[in-house]
Amino acid sequence: MDPKSKSRRELLKGGAAAVGAVAASASVSKIAFAQTPASGALPSYAENEAPMIPLTDDLIGYGVRSHYVTSKRIPSTTGYAISPDEFGLSFHVATPLQDSIGTIQASSLHYTATTKKTFIPDIDPAKHTLMIDGLVDRPRIFTMADLKRFPSVTRFHFIECNSNSAAPTDKTVQQTHGLTSNAEWTGVLLSTLFKEVGIKKEASWFVAEGAEEEKGASTIPMLKGMTDVIVAYGMNGEALRPQNGFPVRLIVPGFEGIFNTKWVRHIKAVDQYQLNMNDYGHLNRTALGAAMIYQIGPKSVITFPSGGQKLPDHGWYEITGLAWSGQAAVKNVEVSTDNGKTWHIAELKNTPHPMAHVRFGYMWNWDGGEHVILSRTTDAIGQVQPSREQLAKALGVEFTPQYRPPGNNNTIMKWKIASDGSVTNGLA
Repeated sequence: MDPKSKSRRELLKGGAAAVGAVAASASVSKIAFAQTPASGALPSYAENEAPMIPLTDDLIGYGVRSHYVTSKRIPSTTGYAISPDEFGLSFHVATPLQDSIGTIQASSLHYTATTKKTFIPDIDPAKHTLMIDGLVDRPRIFTMADLKRFPSVTRFHFIECNSNSAAPTDKTVQQTHGLTSNAEWTGVLLSTLFKEVGIKKEASWFVAEGAEEEKGASTIPMLKGMTDVIVAYGMNGEALRPQNGFPVRLIVPGFEGIFNTKWVRHIKAVDQYQLNMNDYGHLNRTALGAAMIYQIGPKSVITFPSGGQKLPDHGWYEITGLAWSGQAAVKNVEVSTDNGKTWHIAELKNTPHPMAHVRFGYMWNWDGGEHVILSRTTDAIGQVQPSREQLAKALGVEFTPQYRPPGNNNTIMKWKIASDGSVTNGLA
């Protein structure tokens, strides 16, 4: 007999025996697993099987979120002495910060604001143009194709409305702080376009006009335009959505939301501040007024646990939230669980970017008692988020529980945790 054939037969017999041993072992393990659950009766694999859903055209073509996820924006009139009937439910819509994960708000949940209640432009990008004129050497009209020929930038920036100001009557973080969102923006720097047209030395401002239902415009310092303003056509890896300014908008990092002109179609270089539809009280030309109008100070808010939520039992939880500053990156965030008597440094969950949200977290062992929790931010240029009492004192105003700071309110937000774990507004 050929020795090679014999060795082959022995190898095959050995392999079969090994397979049998593995199968037997697996069978024993399966039985043992079923008979000795760690705690209580474990369901079988069959009982844990999820139902199947068909791959529809919607799932394949663009994708939809799970029907178990129900986060949505809500109408907001925070900071305005108006009724929803007057301005419509779409005047401002607030993002569900209580459900946010990480630092980026989904394009479909990004907060939005308009100067009117009912309509937004339906713009064909193939026909849209952006004109830059005024105090320039070479006035020019750019098509969308023209804009995409220039070098692009992609940056993270938040946008926040001036009216994002918590009131004692607000119930949830969506109501107190839902008029801010953070996104990844892609486009061309406005400074690149300004260099293309040649800005004259006497141009100290520029006016940006959008194609809104009520034609609004914003006057912005030329220095800002030459620094970091983006003419953006991309958001979170895709084209802008219509409510967010499709096909092109301005991103003015750190400035309040109204300066981030959507559906931008005309930019004019000028030598004086221009009165226009978007001023809404922005004509206070004092140093204090200017400081509280344009750039947003260091700010933070705890999103969990926050108003309307409930801690089910005492024990360990991660207090988490978002922090940002309109003038720099966030340097650090502190959390207090005793109404500001003591402070603890929180962990920053991502690399801080200038004028962008950063997520923070602090592990806390809740003892089941009543607590007031709060957070405060320090940014990279040393500014510290103030309390309402501190800001009132700095402005020479008498503080009362009903005090609401003027301008861009960046004061500390408090949440009360009751002994049953329920969380309510700590400003009340």
